[in-house]
Amino acid sequence: MSEPQVPAVAPNAQTSELVACWNAAGVYGDNSCEKLVQHVHCRNCPVYSAAGVQLLERALPAGYRAEWAEHFSNEKKLPEAGAISVVLFRLGTEWLALPTQAFQEVAERRQIRSLPHQRQGVVLGLANVRGELLICISLGHLLGQEGMPALEVVRASYQRLLVANWGGSRYVFPVDEVRGPQRFHADELKGPPALAARATPGFTQGLLVWRQRVAAFLDPDVLFSTLNRSLM
Repeated sequence: MSEPQVPAVAPNAQTSELVACWNAAGVYGDNSCEKLVQHVHCRNCPVYSAAGVQLLERALPAGYRAEWAEHFSNEKKLPEAGAISVVLFRLGTEWLALPTQAFQEVAERRQIRSLPHQRQGVVLGLANVRGELLICISLGHLLGQEGMPALEVVRASYQRLLVANWGGSRYVFPVDEVRGPQRFHADELKGPPALAARATPGFTQGLLVWRQRVAAFLDPDVLFSTLNRSLM
């Protein structure tokens, strides 16, 4: 007994309805369509092609043009001039921020080779970044944060390495987490109240609130000049 004949379902020019025969008798169905012997796959069938043409040429839904005309006619809200772009990073439980332009790269963990006669507990050692040896700094010790772990713990437990360059001074420092860049407006920068004692006040320009967290926005000029002096 011969297989049942499955009629080719051509799009009806009088209606916008499409009958998807490829899902019933075609390759996406039970493969019973006799035309598969000739065309192998539904996409090679003129019925499938005609359905695609009908889909593209169908009448637009009511209000379609008006909706998109309104969308493109609306004034675009561009970022306000003077917006602050920062990279947020975490040292232990404390969140800090520096201008995005202070950073060149966020690197993965790598070996930090210790140096003899480390100065003031700030220098962790040297890190190889793209073939260049850079001084690795414990930023938490430089800022005088309380409860900072020993240098050996910092050296072994960090998750990311930030490569910074400010005024030609290139350093790297390990952090536990990085988020950014993030944008803030100048009026979002709050003056450091008493709770800003978490970071040395002399380094802090203000506080930024991000996802219910408070981050100390550090002054890069003060930070890097202090760092340069500590290494002399």
